[in-house]
Amino acid sequence: MLTLDDIIQNALREDIHTGDLTTLAVVPGSRPARARLVGKEPLTVAGISVFARVFYLLDSSIACTPCCSDGQQIETGSVMAYLSGDASMLLQGERVALNLLQRMCGIATLTASYVAEVSGTGVRIVDTRKTTPGLRVLEKYAVRRGGGFNHRTGLYDGILIKENHITAAGGISEAIRRARSYIPHTLKVEIETETVDQVEEALTAGADIIMLDNMDCTTMRHCVELIAGRATVEASGGVNLDTVRAIAETGVDIISVGALTHSARAMDISMLLD
Repeated sequence: MLTLDDIIQNALREDIHTGDLTTLAVVPGSRPARARLVGKEPLTVAGISVFARVFYLLDSSIACTPCCSDGQQIETGSVMAYLSGDASMLLQGERVALNLLQRMCGIATLTASYVAEVSGTGVRIVDTRKTTPGLRVLEKYAVRRGGGFNHRTGLYDGILIKENHITAAGGISEAIRRARSYIPHTLKVEIETETVDQVEEALTAGADIIMLDNMDCTTMRHCVELIAGRATVEASGGVNLDTVRAIAETGVDIISVGALTHSARAMDISMLLD
């Protein structure tokens, strides 16, 4: 798995490559400078240390002093950090640092909106694997800072039997049997279902977690009553800010939302040289 420094170094190489032509032409030599990081809209902070790390890896003499912390909600015009160092280095790191921070803050802010919508229901909002390739570790961290929870990190750390797995295995019961015989007793088996009959079969086969996929709220409520605490219940599909409260009120335990990472808007944040 890529480390934070791997992600940042790859992004810096992608952007700077053989050199920042504009900065080399316009800002020759070494010039001390100061800058402010400003949030231009209300947001939930995530990735302020990632922002600072970009500049450290580019030039360890750059000083970055955060004025906020991850998970904090800030208002328009808030100064998020102060920076000082060589002007050319600040300019070269600006876009990579902002790209990562704006993306992470966007995910945290959207997640916080979903969490607020289900407040008081006891339901957990969780993410999915629908992340930007190469940025999963950062995006899932941002979900946590927004008050959400992480589903499995990847294919390697959890069992989730989906529609195509069921088809390939020859049915729900056989898929669960094979999964149970393959994994250690410490892992749980989750399976995706689309109908009440499939839920009943998954229960009989001993699934630990049953995903109710793209069901209407009436059907979900019936399935929750049918399961009656014998398995953890996850709702997925058709989830947005207009529907998430009604889904939570069906009695499910978890709601997974792919939009947290695949559709979050980058927040409006600027780095301004003084």
